[in-house]
Amino acid sequence: MIFGRSLPCVLVGLFMALTSVNAQDVRPRRATEIISLTGVRTLTTDPFSVLPPASPAPPFKGLATVSLKQLLLSEIDHRLGAPYVYGASGPRSFDCSGFVWSVFQAVGISFERSNARTLWLRFEPVPPGEEYKFGTLVFFNNLTHVGIVADEHGFFHASRSQGVTYSPFNDYWLDRLDGFRRVPAVTLQLAE
Repeated sequence: MIFGRSLPCVLVGLFMALTSVNAQDVRPRRATEIISLTGVRTLTTDPFSVLPPASPAPPFKGLATVSLKQLLLSEIDHRLGAPYVYGASGPRSFDCSGFVWSVFQAVGISFERSNARTLWLRFEPVPPGEEYKFGTLVFFNNLTHVGIVADEHGFFHASRSQGVTYSPFNDYWLDRLDGFRRVPAVTLQLAE
């Protein structure tokens, strides 16, 4: 009879002991803050962590810009060395506009796949002084060739002779240069 009455007390005591141990959990916690391209911060934790939810923070545009550049560079890097095939837009071969289109598509910036001349007509001119910013589109040969500016020294493109490659802005290319345009979705992020 004594055992029957003490069992509920033992269970309640055990429950309280377990909850106090969990409340005082001192194991190391690992939290990772992820900031999306739109600047929204999200806190993720390992499965053993007990952390309060993160409070919303204002967007941090500098990091979003760097992240977009890193994403674009990664996609360009995946395509380097791929052969040139007229009309191809990947995944293993590209023409110049197919290369440009596939890189932007891969990072979630969508526009209709078309030739260099149509891209020139579709996108706005780049403001003076921003022509050689990373991610700007550069056009050559009477609007028959397009690439992606790396910096003031060169650009990435799908070359008929070398496939997807980096080329410097040397005399050959500068003599054939038509101008620059920027994909609208990246104008604000890359111009900062």
